[in-house]
Amino acid sequence: FLIGTGDLKSLRLTSPYGNTHRYAWREYSAFDVGSSLRRRAYFSHGTAIFLQGLTDQIPRVLYLNQEQSPKPRPEVAPTQQAVDRAFSRPQRQSNYIFTLGKWRFVLLNGKSTSNLGVTKAVTTTAHDVKTTGLERTLIDCSVRPAYAGGVYQVLAAYRAARDRLDVPRVVEILTRLDYTYPYHQAIGFYLTRSGYPESALRPLRDLGLKYDFYLSHDLRAKSYDPSWRLFYPKDFEGIGISD
Repeated sequence: FLIGTGDLKSLRLTSPYGNTHRYAWREYSAFDVGSSLRRRAYFSHGTAIFLQGLTDQIPRVLYLNQEQSPKPRPEVAPTQQAVDRAFSRPQRQSNYIFTLGKWRFVLLNGKSTSNLGVTKAVTTTAHDVKTTGLERTLIDCSVRPAYAGGVYQVLAAYRAARDRLDVPRVVEILTRLDYTYPYHQAIGFYLTRSGYPESALRPLRDLGLKYDFYLSHDLRAKSYDPSWRLFYPKDFEGIGISD
């Protein structure tokens, strides 16, 4: 992630929403540049997967989440028809992107959480940056898998976290996030495919299985897992079950 050294340098980041400049002194990394774009933002999703040591693949796209102001939760629970309709369309993705050479910085406006589950990580230039912690990272990636490289990369992250993940902490954070949709079903599916025993999955099952849900948006060829009432990509068959 070290992208420059030397004396004072002027960096020009381009964006459809207007270009911006940053100045760097001596060593600087993509994390240093990215964290300067929004003062209250933190790294999330696929970037946090790397920062949490769940992958060795160096991402060229860095995701920065700056939370919105609090919004009221819908008073009426969704219907099955509303869930089906919402997930029949592709996941909405941010177009607020800055580019610096081979690096892309995607700015997200996530829901207000008061930085729930956010921690710090040390970068290649020994600077602290804010990022989501392990449990919050895997939740976020389950909610918006396109920001993590897709559902296969999300499963790989869950499997890499198998000896570190605190499932009760996942349930605690997820409950406090208070999503309208039942993302605990997707999380339970990932944990099952990561080899977790049924006893570890019980807190997630206790949240209820009221809906048929989806591992991701816009699924075309799909299979169904009745134990989690979850549709998932058909070519996911067998992955993570016996290996």
